Amino acid sequence: MSFSEKLKEAMQDLDLNQKQVVGMTGKSKGSISQYLSGKQIPSEKAQSDIAVSLGLNPDYFKNEENPASFRIPRKETIPRLDVVKAAQLMGMNHDTVRKGLQQGVFPWGYAIHTSENRWTYFINAKRFVEIERIDR
Repeated sequence: MSFSEKLKEAMQDLDLNQKQVVGMTGKSKGSISQYLSGKQIPSEKAQSDIAVSLGLNPDYFKNEENPASFRIPRKETIPRLDVVKAAQLMGMNHDTVRKGLQQGVFPWGYAIHTSENRWTYFINAKRFVEIERIDR
């Protein structure tokens, strides 16, 4: 199975759209688009980084003889962290963290504008702990 096919499958299984993948991985919209179309294949290191960003096994995208073994169980979800808890761990105000997520400045999460005055926030707990070097 190609990287493109595995990425599409992971997105479908994790119920993620392209914008969410961009936010979670820190890759550009163009890069993710190229990966999805199969026009570009990232390095093994980048593939591993993308897998971890999505909350998957670092070896998820490696070509193995039995690609079915890498299928994501539908019940598995990406571990999330609440905005208030993330702010506490960083010693910041939760509104500051929300604004940062809205502006795309944090590589471990993102915000989606759902309506005029509403936002939905996602923080990948694994990525947060790795990047911010916070012991749980």
